[in-house]
Amino acid sequence: MFSPPPAATLRGFRSKLFVPGARPELFDKALGGAADALSFDLEDAVLPEAKQRARADVAAALARAAALRQRPLVIVRVNAPGTPWFEDDLRALMQPGLDWINLPKAESAADVLHAAKLLGDLEAAANRATPVGLLVNIESATALARAADIGAAHPRVTGLQLGLADLYEPLGIARHDGANVHATLHALRMAAAAVGVPAYDGAYPDIADLDGFRAEAQMARRLGFAGKSCVHPRQVALANEVFSASADELAWAERVVAAAGQAAAEGRGVVVLDGRMIDAPFVQRARHLLQASRGVTP
Repeated sequence: MFSPPPAATLRGFRSKLFVPGARPELFDKALGGAADALSFDLEDAVLPEAKQRARADVAAALARAAALRQRPLVIVRVNAPGTPWFEDDLRALMQPGLDWINLPKAESAADVLHAAKLLGDLEAAANRATPVGLLVNIESATALARAADIGAAHPRVTGLQLGLADLYEPLGIARHDGANVHATLHALRMAAAAVGVPAYDGAYPDIADLDGFRAEAQMARRLGFAGKSCVHPRQVALANEVFSASADELAWAERVVAAAGQAAAEGRGVVVLDGRMIDAPFVQRARHLLQASRGVTP
């Protein structure tokens, strides 16, 4: 039976840097970089004729990552279920340095359950004690409509991640229209919240437009997203900054939790702090901020 790790061991990310699986010369530098997480990409970044070689190179990088004293969260975006490469990807990547699989093109809970079953079998064969998480991409209108079911499909799901290019381009939806992006982010965040998993924002494709990246990241954070993908190292520091609680936010959260504790001890469910009424939703948010600042997924 699958047994998820205790909450205190869970890691999320503020920044996740894509690393093309066909560019092994970038791997070690990325492992030593500032991103909270790396996503080695075996899907869109690798041509069909290069898939086998890229898979072997990424598997070797995972083995090297396992030996590092400090390293980012290591994720691999595999090829989609139903492709000729999917199952071979999972088999080759069952290395000690692998933390999560990024599952692309998931359309239903059945896709998640299929991947989870394969991972469970591979973990058992490898005598692996720590389960591999599943970061599931939401990249189509069908997947967005089913996002809550997808997120709740299996305890391995560590988050839902938005893929706007795949979602918008076939539908003719303008990617740089902020109203469009906000609506989609909000829909995914509500679905993820309904089943208690984090939501992660996808990539911002214009590498030169750092102001645009920051604005989109700030929108995602205001909606309660946990982090954002980066397609270039120059975006990493911005993501880390935007998705980190400020000193003022953390100080406020500490005061809210302390005041709530005092109120509970006195038999009161509501407390007034600096002229503001603080009840259960505010206390829950404050605790989440403090947990996230300590590297624990709320």
